[in-house]
Amino acid sequence: MRITLIITVLLSIQLQAQELKDPIKFENTVKVLNMGTFHMGYTPDATTTEFDEHDQRNIEEVHQIAQSIAEFKPTVIIVETLPDNNEVLENSYKEYQQNPGLNFKNPSEVELLAFEVGRLAGANRIYGIDFKEGYNYRIGEKINNNYGFETYQKYFSVLDSLQKQYPEEKMSLLQKLQINNNPIYKDMLLNLNADMLTHISTEGNAEGADEAAKFYHRNLVMYSNLNQIELDENDRVFILMGATHTAFFDMWLKRSPKYETINIDMYLE
Repeated sequence: MRITLIITVLLSIQLQAQELKDPIKFENTVKVLNMGTFHMGYTPDATTTEFDEHDQRNIEEVHQIAQSIAEFKPTVIIVETLPDNNEVLENSYKEYQQNPGLNFKNPSEVELLAFEVGRLAGANRIYGIDFKEGYNYRIGEKINNNYGFETYQKYFSVLDSLQKQYPEEKMSLLQKLQINNNPIYKDMLLNLNADMLTHISTEGNAEGADEAAKFYHRNLVMYSNLNQIELDENDRVFILMGATHTAFFDMWLKRSPKYETINIDMYLE
């Protein structure tokens, strides 16, 4: 009798595990296309990609990619600018909708790609969700006798080797964006910008983790800013941010019951 009961319990657990193989989602979800990019204009980031945002051929390439992304038919555009600037952002976007030949003095991926995607799709709503918070991503080089510096250095040596194997200066714009949205590459960005810092510490302390937590906090606030925007199941949301932020959002969007992420690959072919 006892053996039968144990077998019944084990079978029940197995069946429940099979039923819970997918994240729990609401019946009516908000569809989201979460896309990572390199910064196409000026950026204070430590890592930059060479790109002439004023070159007409580059602009045409960006707009060609925008045509493909616009097939997602977004109703809402989300970009990496501060919410405090939303009124200026919205006015600039409306001006661009009326005059797509408008020349911006210092265009970035916002004006070059997000604006064009929104214009082509007829999206009338655009919001910035960025949040600024500084952190010392080079703390491993600043602390003497820390525990994990050898692991930290070894990882960056591997990345240097990969960069030499796949030099981005030889890639087309589309190839760069494809790499920015590759899951393995996004995991690398999470390591590079945050998780590898958890190897950096001195005895009894967690200096690297403390710094990484600041970057996690920045992205959590950005995600909170997204969640403050009124959205329903009729909305289709296109998010364009630096690929590290995209990597963070991938985790949270996939787990969220509210959102359903759409595979970006089909729009970057």
